Amino acid sequence: MVTSEMGMPGTQNQTTIEPVASGSSRVNVGGNERIVSTTAGALLTYYGLRKPSLGRLLAATLGGWLIYRGTSGYCHVNNVIGRDTSEGATLDSIGLSSSVTINKPRAEVYRYWRQLENLPKFMHHLDKVTQIDSKRSHWCAPVPGGITKLEWDAEIVEDRENECIVWRSVPGAAVDNAGEVRFKDSVDGKGTEVHSVIRYQPPAGYVGDMLSKLFNPAFKKMVKQDMRRFKHLMETGEEFVMPDPTAKHRGVDPNSVQEQNAPHTPLHTL
Repeated sequence: MVTSEMGMPGTQNQTTIEPVASGSSRVNVGGNERIVSTTAGALLTYYGLRKPSLGRLLAATLGGWLIYRGTSGYCHVNNVIGRDTSEGATLDSIGLSSSVTINKPRAEVYRYWRQLENLPKFMHHLDKVTQIDSKRSHWCAPVPGGITKLEWDAEIVEDRENECIVWRSVPGAAVDNAGEVRFKDSVDGKGTEVHSVIRYQPPAGYVGDMLSKLFNPAFKKMVKQDMRRFKHLMETGEEFVMPDPTAKHRGVDPNSVQEQNAPHTPLHTL
């Protein structure tokens, strides 16, 4: 499925690939069943935690699972046995777009991005990207706080040299997502316009809706910062240094503080 992405200058009528809904971003539990699951889960959790014992704790655990099932609309058991009572309920993916003009030839900019292992050098929310073959890659991203990491595989579904790269996570990813980046000559012919769109499918149900509303502003800012870092990296050969807004209060020159986890690597050594 593709949709028209209208949120970015210069990309009117551009089609954007959608992530394949799989795992927790799918809805496979119907409305009435979700109400029953949530209610039963709440009762079991209350019963299980009143006077803790092994049996009651097991009941509370089952209650927690039923609450998740009801609020998210997704049931792993349903998915395994192929059962779906959601009556075709669907979720809209969330798209984040950004553009930048880089004073480098289009072929050079495309070539750098196409080497997917380079992405964490300016996408600092990524820990590592490993190219498996010409189309498939493995992505790893740390969860804020460093508690754990999210990992998923993605595949390139369209690749036109010096024009565009389109990718999408494979079914079963920790976070269903898709993205594309397009390259075109700048108006003055001396540089390259880079237009990127990242789309992700939030977890299903009320919880996913709440989380997407909470984190969307931060995600939008993150994507814009990624593109600024990419521009700086391509034009200077060094990773972007972001002033630390807290440095002044610590008696440190803000402009001398590098962004966390952003070592300077000359481009010609990559």
